[in-house]
Amino acid sequence: MTQITADGACYNVRVEGSGPPLLLIHGFTGRGSNWAPLLTELRRVATTVVVDLLGHGNSDSPTDPERHAIERQAADIVAILRRLRLAPATVMGYSMGARVALRLAVTTPNVVSRLILESPSAGIADPELRAARRASDEELAQLVERDGIAAFVDRWENLPIFASEQSLPSEVRARHHAERLRCRPHALAASLRGAGQASMEPLHGRLGSVAAPTLVIAGELDKVGLPRAESIARGIRGGELAVVAGAGHAPHREQPAAVTGLILDFLARPVARRQAAPLLAPPSSERSRQ
Repeated sequence: MTQITADGACYNVRVEGSGPPLLLIHGFTGRGSNWAPLLTELRRVATTVVVDLLGHGNSDSPTDPERHAIERQAADIVAILRRLRLAPATVMGYSMGARVALRLAVTTPNVVSRLILESPSAGIADPELRAARRASDEELAQLVERDGIAAFVDRWENLPIFASEQSLPSEVRARHHAERLRCRPHALAASLRGAGQASMEPLHGRLGSVAAPTLVIAGELDKVGLPRAESIARGIRGGELAVVAGAGHAPHREQPAAVTGLILDFLARPVARRQAAPLLAPPSSERSRQ
């Protein structure tokens, strides 16, 4: 485990394994250790680079929400990969991490050899929906600041998007619950305000610029996320969609063996970069929680 500073912020980074580099980016309320169920197998074929995003895990927690912006963290991760001399890399992100990963593939294609997006979003293009999402995120930010982390985690884990996780073994749910309780209230508040879907630049119209071979993973039970994942896979030329049976918004938590198999199969294929396709118009609506 090491600490790497990018643009004045310190990131917690763990590099292990052997083979071509594979960067793994967690979701909101998560940390790099969330990938543990997958790492034993992945490290046999790849050098895994696991990063804690700002406000999460053991990375810095700036109080300024703008420092948490998806655009700035994507630029930080480019700097980290180059500092480690591990670019280009396969980049995999989950939910909020998938938004960072997509930003990397759109803006710095020379850093991304392959792209894996789990439960991704390209942002929110519609102004009214952006305003509504900002208000919702602000409510959550105020909740965690006012009532503390336990109340926030209780609210977060009971969102409909995570309903399918109730079927996980009790010890698995307890582990994830304990990890979320380790989050810092001020850090989550800043992340909600600065890195939310309504705060990022919408990327729907730029999906055609992704040149890396792309795998989009979604759970069949994620009623909001699955259509969004389908749209992103269609928007990326040659993008491939894999739907994980029996999983909701977090397939790597709910069906880790299945997701590991998808990743290993994808990594085993030859890399064949493509020419960017014409830019697509953004959809009229985008709804999600994470």
